[in-house]
Order: sequence, then structure tokens, then C-alpha cells
Amino acid sequence: MANRLAHETSPYLLQHADNPVDWWPWSAEAFEEARRRDVPVLLSVGYSSCHWCHVMAHESFEDQETADRVNEHFVAVKVDREERPDVDAVYMEAVQAATGQGGWPMTVFLTPDGEPFYFGTYFPPAPRHGMPSFRQVLEGVRQAWTERRDEVGEVAGKIVRDLAGREIDYGTAQAPGEEELAQALLGLTREYDAQRGGFGGAPKFPPSMVVEFLLRHHARTGAEGALQMARDTCERMARGGIYDQLGGGFARYSVDREWVVPHFEKMLYDNALLCRVYAHLWRATGSELARRVALETADFMVRELRTAEGGFASALDADSDDGAGRQVEGAYYVWTPEQLTEVLGGDDAEVAARYFGVTDDGTFEHGSSVLQLPQQDTVFDAERIDSVKRRLLAARAVRPAPGRDDKVVAAWNGLAVAALAETGAYFDRPDLVEAAVAAADLLVRLHLDDQARLSRTSKDGRVGANAGVLEDYADVAEGFLALASVTGEGVWLDFAGFLLDHVLVRFTDPGSGALYDTASDAEQLIRRPQDPTDNATPSGWSAAAGALLSYAAHTGSEPHRSAAERALGVVKALGPRVPRFIGWGLAAAEALLDGPREVAVVAPATEVPAAKSLHRTALLGTAPGAVVAFGVTGSEEFPLLADRPSIGGEPTAYVCRNFTCDAPTTDPERLRTALSG
Repeated sequence: MANRLAHETSPYLLQHADNPVDWWPWSAEAFEEARRRDVPVLLSVGYSSCHWCHVMAHESFEDQETADRVNEHFVAVKVDREERPDVDAVYMEAVQAATGQGGWPMTVFLTPDGEPFYFGTYFPPAPRHGMPSFRQVLEGVRQAWTERRDEVGEVAGKIVRDLAGREIDYGTAQAPGEEELAQALLGLTREYDAQRGGFGGAPKFPPSMVVEFLLRHHARTGAEGALQMARDTCERMARGGIYDQLGGGFARYSVDREWVVPHFEKMLYDNALLCRVYAHLWRATGSELARRVALETADFMVRELRTAEGGFASALDADSDDGAGRQVEGAYYVWTPEQLTEVLGGDDAEVAARYFGVTDDGTFEHGSSVLQLPQQDTVFDAERIDSVKRRLLAARAVRPAPGRDDKVVAAWNGLAVAALAETGAYFDRPDLVEAAVAAADLLVRLHLDDQARLSRTSKDGRVGANAGVLEDYADVAEGFLALASVTGEGVWLDFAGFLLDHVLVRFTDPGSGALYDTASDAEQLIRRPQDPTDNATPSGWSAAAGALLSYAAHTGSEPHRSAAERALGVVKALGPRVPRFIGWGLAAAEALLDGPREVAVVAPATEVPAAKSLHRTALLGTAPGAVVAFGVTGSEEFPLLADRPSIGGEPTAYVCRNFTCDAPTTDPERLRTALSG
């Protein structure tokens, strides 16, 4: 019999709808029920492509005896962290404060007032490696609740007080300058892995936001070291097993320092961010590898993540059927020498094994290898390799595919819109721009209400009940701003403005200019979440600062620029200390230091096709955060087009920054020079 999760839109929650555990979704009613029964709440937080979440579900939540204990002594609440990042953030902060570590699945026991008192992540079905079993944890918590209630109350109260005391020291509401950005670069240089690319040790995550900062810093200052770190990191990732050498697209992270063995789940947000990073790397260097990876990653998103409604699904699972009925991590992606021979025949299999680094012992598990592109002296025949890749991809397509989380998350779709719009414009791929427009249309049609308030998720054309958080408003605005620059359609600038007005009114502290992750009128949790540091995606705080700055450059709006400058105060405080974790904020600060530049490209109606080349030149400028408006002479689509005539009836470009404008030009070369940072 299905439980209460059967009516939810989240694929992760629906995976638990047939559990014998009597799950509730996060709701006031669940906590009411805990009060009525005088029992604690068991809060379990995960997401659909999380390997250990599936393991714990199979071992414990599908077990009738364990479920009976949960149902008798607790109210069980299941949360998809991708739907409710606010709930996840607040309790993860408590888990990390109490235990020094965190992760998913997250298992927290709460009072009926939502105050946490016992924490953990994955618990096994039997004690092992010094960990208690899940049943032992349930029994221990039950005993504490019934026999030592005062103690539980004291612990819960202390934790909530400690969290309230962890308010961010915002520093001054003043944007960083040259000095702080130079210190941030120095800090990154110290943590850089010169041998393998990337930062820090294992596990290694793609540093998308940091690379964006490095490219902008190089464009503004000419610092060769910044470009070198960006270029080498991108090349090492693209040659590693973290990149899907057959189908394009990146896995979540690498379990080793060399980028060889990935954690195989593929997330929309990683691929959107990395697609844009590689496109920007190509823009800065002309690298053929960067061009190929940007386009393959864009094609992967459209081919494998696009939903019937035109949005983009959240993720592909790490696990899939290994052909013997077992769910195995990476089964879809890895190859043995025997499997290569079976598909390709002896000679081509030998070539493929050398080209992709497939060994007899294997680079992964059970003698299988993750495909890579190792650096080597051998010259391979390009046509032969193309044929090998096509045949391997066709053979792989017959394997049982990983599951897909079809939930459409507003923020991540905003990132995808920006990536696809720009990649389509750079490489003359109108189909990618059309895919960006379709996703933006879905966000407006389905996720935006008549007051321009955003819903965070939808699935199968049905909007979810959860309110958008700061990253949703900021990343969707970022996507709309990129689309406005690429398409020349001012309506996307207008929509970005509606979203950013909410940021100013509902997410910003009017006194300090600090930003919160939830709106002032959102559901009250035990604290209002607020985190300026990047995680797998740009922090809502930094993303909002960047979008506010771009919108101000387009419109001349002083309140938006002032809000961006105040928000970047946290980058001044944190950039020199922890640059790896505030890359997007550092990138926005680079744009602020550069202006950012405002570009208007105008042409008489008869010359619009001829103006396309000047428009593309403007989009290809590397000046950090430059905004581009494109339209017909006399058009009111964009504020930047006002009073900008075309010279001699030809397509004309105007470049301004900090209230000063260059002479208008009709020459693409002069425009390129003006926007080269």
C-alpha cells in the first residue's frame, strides 16, 4: 500500500511511496501529528541520484521490521534536498556543527517543534566499522525521548541557540578591489595541483566557478598564471574519466586526484556550468578541445536531459542494471578489453584500448575501465577513431540506461539557459539557442506566477508546491540576461528585472545589504538560511550579485548596482581567505572592477542580417561581465539602444563603461579590441 508520498512530484519521494515506512512529506501536518502522538520526528533527507541514499532505503526503509519500529515510535518525514534546499541547509549546518562532517543520506531526529537533537548520515542495518546499526539508533533515540526528555530538550535548545549565534560576520558592505582579487589569485595558486589540474586532493570536484574567475581575471589583468590554471584544469578534466568520452557531459566528481574514476551521476547544474566554462575558454584561447567539449556537453544536455515540456531534468543516476539484474555504479559507462573486442573486432579493439586507456587489469572495478584520453605520442587516424566512438556509443545505447530524475529545478534550468544561449551564439548553432528559449518559456509559463514569484520545481508540466529560493531567482535571472544579449529580445531583460525586484525586496537585509537564501515571507525554519559560499552551484548570494550588476549595466538602475556592490562585501571578506569557495563572487567582482562594459549594437531594419556579425563580435568580447544589447536603430527593446543612431546607415557598435563611451564604430576589429579586456 502506498504512503503519503504517492501524491508528490519529486521522483526521489516517489521512489519511497511504496516503502512500509509511513512517510510524510515535509509539512506542518507532520509536526502536528508528532505533537499529538508525543513522539520525535525522524527526518531523512536525500536526492534521487544519491548512491548511499538508495542503499539505506533498500536495507532499512524497505525492511518491514525496521519500518514497524519507525512507524510505532516516530513520525517519519522524507525530504528531497533538491526540492527543499532550505530545509537541507539548516539541518546540514546542525549536523556539521555537531559531528564535524555531513553528507547524504542525512538522518536527523527532531522534537515536534523542529529542533534537532540527534544526528547522522548513513546507518547500516547491522553494526559495522564502529557505526551503530539503524535499529540501535532508533532504540537509543526512543529511550532518550521517553526516559530523559529534559536532557533531549536541553540539547535541542542549545543546538538552536548555537545556530542562531552563527550569523555571518558580513564584514563591510564594500566590494573587493584589486588587492583582494590579487590575494584570491595567490590563494588559489597555493592550492593548485600543478601536476593534475584542479584544486586540493581527492575527491576532486570540477571547479567551474573558480575557472570563471580565472578567465575573467586574465581578461582584465593579463595575468598568464590565471589563464594557465584555467586551461590546464579544463584540459585534464576533459581527458579524464570524469568526462564521458563517448556521449559528452561530465560526472559529478572524481574519486581520485587524477580525474580517472568518477562518481558516475551526471547533474544538470555541473553540465550547464561546465558547458559555459569551456565555451568561455574557447572564447579566450580558440582551443579546439574547449570548443569540442562545450558543444558535446550542450548536445548531451539537449539529448539526454531535455523533458517533453522543453525544460531540463535534474540528473542521471550513477547506478544502472549490470545486465544480471544488479544495480551497479558505473555499469553503463565502463568497458573491459573483451567487451571492446566483442563490439569492434580485434584490431579496432586494440586501437580503442590504447586510445581510451582501457587496460587488462582495469582502472575501475572487476577488471573494467573508465574511458579516458591519456596523453601519448601515438598519432591515431581520426576517421578510424570516429568510427570506433560511433560503434561503442551504439553498443552502449543497448545497455540498461541509468534512471533519470525528471524534476525540473528552476535555478539549474536558469544555468542551462545561459550556457545553451551563449554556446549556440558562439558556434552558430541556432538549435541550441532555440533549446534555451524553450526552457526559458517553460520557466515563465509554469514556474512564474502573476506576481513574478518563482516555484522551485515542476515535473511532467505540473508545478511543485515549494517556493523558489534565492538561487532560483538569481540563476533564472542570469539565464534570462544571457538570453536577452543573444536574442536581442528585450522581454527577457524585463523578466530578469521582475525576478531581481523580488531579490531586493524579499531576500535582502535592508540594513546591511546581506542576502538570505529564503524570502522574508517564506516558511519559518529554526533559522533563516544564509550561505555566501559556493557549493556544487554558485551560492544564491553571489549569483544574485552578478545578476544585479548585469541588470544595472543594462538599465542604469542605481538601486540594483548599489545592491550588487553591497552584496559583494562578503567577497571582500572571504575572497582572500577561501577563494576556492567563493569563485562566482570573485567573478562578479571582476566584472565590477572592469565596469562592466555596456555594448549596444544597432542597425537599420534593412541591415539587420549584416549586423549579425558585429553582434557576434560583441558577444565574443572577453571583457568581464560585459552586457550586450542588439536591435534596430530607434528600437525601445533595450535602454542601451536609446539615442544610438547607426553611422552612415551601417551596423554600428557603442561601448561604454563608468559613464564614459568610446567613439561608435562600424569596424568589427575595433570592436574586438575594445572588448578584449
